[in-house]
Amino acid sequence: MAVYALTGFSVVSLLSFGYLSWDWMKPNQVENEPILDLKDNGSPFTRRQPPHIIFILTDDQGFHDIGYHGSDIRTPALDKLAAEGVKLENYYIQPICTPSRSQLITGRYQIHTGLQHSIIRPRQPNCLPLDQVTLPQKLQEAGYATHMVGKWHLGFYKKECLPTRRGFDTYFGSLTGSVDYYTYDSCDGPGLCGYDLHEGETVAWGRGGKYSTHLYTQRVRKILATHDPRQPVFIFLSFQAVHTPLQSPKEYIYQYRDMGNVARRKYAAMVSVVDEAVRNITYALRKYGYYQNSVIVFSTDNGGQPFAGGSNWPLRGRKGTYWEGGIRGVGFVHSPLLRRRRKVSRALVHITDWYPTLVGLAGGNVSAGDGLDGYDVWPAISEGKESPRREILHNIDPLYNHAKHGSWQDGFRLWNTAVQASIRSGDWKLLTGDPGYGDWIPPQTLADFPGSWWNLERRTDIRKSLWLFNITGDPYERYDLSSQRPDVVKELLARLAYYNRTAIPVRYPAEDPRANPELNGGAWGPWAGDDEEDSWDSVYQKKSKLKKKKKCKICKLTSFFRKLNTGIMSNKI
Repeated sequence: MAVYALTGFSVVSLLSFGYLSWDWMKPNQVENEPILDLKDNGSPFTRRQPPHIIFILTDDQGFHDIGYHGSDIRTPALDKLAAEGVKLENYYIQPICTPSRSQLITGRYQIHTGLQHSIIRPRQPNCLPLDQVTLPQKLQEAGYATHMVGKWHLGFYKKECLPTRRGFDTYFGSLTGSVDYYTYDSCDGPGLCGYDLHEGETVAWGRGGKYSTHLYTQRVRKILATHDPRQPVFIFLSFQAVHTPLQSPKEYIYQYRDMGNVARRKYAAMVSVVDEAVRNITYALRKYGYYQNSVIVFSTDNGGQPFAGGSNWPLRGRKGTYWEGGIRGVGFVHSPLLRRRRKVSRALVHITDWYPTLVGLAGGNVSAGDGLDGYDVWPAISEGKESPRREILHNIDPLYNHAKHGSWQDGFRLWNTAVQASIRSGDWKLLTGDPGYGDWIPPQTLADFPGSWWNLERRTDIRKSLWLFNITGDPYERYDLSSQRPDVVKELLARLAYYNRTAIPVRYPAEDPRANPELNGGAWGPWAGDDEEDSWDSVYQKKSKLKKKKKCKICKLTSFFRKLNTGIMSNKI
């Protein structure tokens, strides 16, 4: 394994060495004064009132892409908030967009929502299961006003799937996974493009031309300016940034003009816009009387994508993988309500934990009957107590391409190691199947880095399907201990088997041609009636049926293109 690590590392490592007028109708509020002193000058509120909760989620921000992780990207506002709060340095998310969002909103692992595989694509008749009580619904029950701004990416084929039907009083943002930052056009293949900016349940025509990070920040400020602070508010700000396409206002790029890598330069500018946005929102919280009784949670949704300027250095892997670079997230909590501030927390925290944690802060009720996989980790964050979490199921994906060299025999007859799965228990982390691209990628410094060179780092012919790491002692996953500790391997394989018995069928239906924006006025939006019967035929079920049929040339050809498309989309997302 050490030889492979050195081989994968060598090529890349050698190549890389007066606030403005506060009118919330203005699209670009830039603060020119020094960063705020976050000591509040007093507030009529007391701790007994439920706190205002601001949850900020960035998209594709890498572990290395924040100032306090030694980044070359400047994030002074985020650094200050984190420094005066609690940094979460043992915090886990999911490797791609939909899974992280679904687990945040439901407090459940993917295997318990049917969203184990990939993302929800724009034309799929699929969405967050309608029978699950969401985080904003729980907060509504506790008396909160709930607002969502930004990227949804949890399905929209029926109106019942929309954010305003899933617990949010208001919604402003995009429903698909990726849109143009200015025009809000979203494409799901050649000729399948449509407008994607929505106000509530209607299309927000005519809002193009404003950069989305500025537009979403403007909306949050508007909510804060018009809401009555005497009622607790929950705002879920789900930035589109810093997901591709790499777009940023020109004035933010200049400070990174010395970066040789063009993608990194644009990406850095996008992160700086987010940093400024968080700074402006924090100012608005103070200005309108929310700050003293507020909790700000900052999190990314998955690891960074080096192809698009992101960096997870020194962690292994990238977005879309179950290596630490894909699932260990940037996260912190900032709040005057923290009992211990200016701390670094090593408590084990997972994105599912926000559901019970925030409901608990709100004075709501969470019981065992809710079937949550998350834990209330507020005492661990606020008081430095031990985390109640000991284990994380990163995922079990039965549809992902099976590893060529995996087998039940390699899994001690407890587990088929060809299946993509990963689990963390205590200090140990186990991976089976194909975890995804697994090299260590230093920060990009070269301009015009040849795309073909990345392929030199891919070791696709490794005859392995099982890895074990002591992730506490080896956070960079350089020393595979699976052959030295078969006892631990067996224990974790048994845990995977246990979780798999609790899994519900995968929901990954075929794409519906009725979703084409051309058939819906040129915009993405619901296309199926709420009374239509759902058909949750998964790819897995379809593959099982195909295996029973006699193979023919056209069947083999279809299978080939399906696998090819899966590989292309895995790299794209």
